[in-house]
Amino acid sequence: MLELEHRFRVVDVHARLNADAGGVQTLGRAISPDRLEREMHQAGVVRSVVFPGERPDGGYVSANNAVARRSVERPFLTFARINGPRDPGETASSRLRNLTARRKEHHTSPEDVEQYAYDDRFHGFKLDPVADGLPDEETLDRLEAVDLPVLVHAGEGFTPGAVADTLLSRSFPLVLAHFGGHPLNRELMTEAIDMLEHHDEWYLDTSYVRYRDLLERAVMEHPDRVLFGSGAPSAHPNVAVMEILTLDVPEDAMRKVFDKNPSRVIDGLSPESE
Repeated sequence: MLELEHRFRVVDVHARLNADAGGVQTLGRAISPDRLEREMHQAGVVRSVVFPGERPDGGYVSANNAVARRSVERPFLTFARINGPRDPGETASSRLRNLTARRKEHHTSPEDVEQYAYDDRFHGFKLDPVADGLPDEETLDRLEAVDLPVLVHAGEGFTPGAVADTLLSRSFPLVLAHFGGHPLNRELMTEAIDMLEHHDEWYLDTSYVRYRDLLERAVMEHPDRVLFGSGAPSAHPNVAVMEILTLDVPEDAMRKVFDKNPSRVIDGLSPESE
């Protein structure tokens, strides 16, 4: 694809980086760190939040460390992917199972959170409750104490309402991936936009959002709460950037989505950190 030409500084809050040296990712499309960096450069993205893809074995310590190593001397900020023993489902059976759920060895512990938070290689946390489970209350308490941003995969398996019930009482900045509607669920995306009115620490990232009317509505009604996310490598960052560039919104609003909002929520994305 041709290099995009635009006059914006662009930072990205949502990109998956392969954690395996050989370029093998068990789940999801995988590309090498070099290629991801080239694609970001091609799209005019100057810094990107990266995290490991889903691991079938359930453990993320080694994957997080591998992604952090592969981010050295690259324009990448690593978020530590975390997991937990609790079922994110909203059914009565899920609630019953959670009464007796206990952390296992491969689950993220409060001590793990502490180590990630004070390791300068990590700048926040990635949580996909459907794939990885929800952390227990003790671990969430520690997340709240370290006060780093948490990027949450939300959609049909973990709805915006479920996010609100389990996480919005916490004080850490919460970035809801995919407008809360993965995969392409308009109703859930609309619900997430509506909820911006009532939750100050709730932000939406644009990864995999393909509905122009919903993007435009969120940007116009809540210009300080929408953050650019490419969804790379599953989506090419050129495509993701172009989707924002072609919205019918003011240039200043685009600048907020591409740069000012992400830089305010995630310290390492600011121009001063380069």
